[in-house]
Amino acid sequence: MIITISSEIKDILPNFNVLAYTMDVKLLDSSVIEEEIRKTEERISEEYTLEEVLSIPLIKEARDSYKKLGKDPSRYRLACESLLRRIVKGNKLYRINNLVDAGNILSIDLNRSTAVLDLDKIEGDITIRMGKETDIYEGIGRGIINVSNIPLYCDNISPFGSPTSDTLRTSVNDNTKKILLMIICFNSMNDKDEARAIELFTKYCDAKNITKVEVRR
Repeated sequence: MIITISSEIKDILPNFNVLAYTMDVKLLDSSVIEEEIRKTEERISEEYTLEEVLSIPLIKEARDSYKKLGKDPSRYRLACESLLRRIVKGNKLYRINNLVDAGNILSIDLNRSTAVLDLDKIEGDITIRMGKETDIYEGIGRGIINVSNIPLYCDNISPFGSPTSDTLRTSVNDNTKKILLMIICFNSMNDKDEARAIELFTKYCDAKNITKVEVRR
């Protein structure tokens, strides 16, 4: 598998990049990662107000990137910002399963949108391109989303993900045994991002055969 970032995105966001890994995992219920979720909720609720969330450097850079692409980041919030806002407002994170939960914690820890996708549902290589008005895109639990001017992750079938919301087609379910983990970077990447990703998925998802995906820019 190869991920290619289209020139139309690079022309506007020259530092846009993605960290991506495939891995074998074991799907379990949220109880195995409950303590980590609770610690994350407590830390974020104590550390930030709603206004301060917008000032987190990587959140601000991602929002500014959406504006450069011609998208309103307050109407089409990035997934990582939505998670932070949910906690700061006093709500708990959703408990889905250990795979999705680990992805949510990773997104919060890194302040980057993170996608946890069923690898067996993805066909061929992946292109990250600008969304178009003609793209029909149904976000998980969100219905049809206008994804024009948003980076879309596309395989041989259709778009299946974005920094705002992923789709049901490639979502994790009880039969998932392999995942594609994608970490979206609107600026330069950090070695700590990779270390935290591997740590979380090894500890809570029994990740094995972790392979870094080639990204062509």
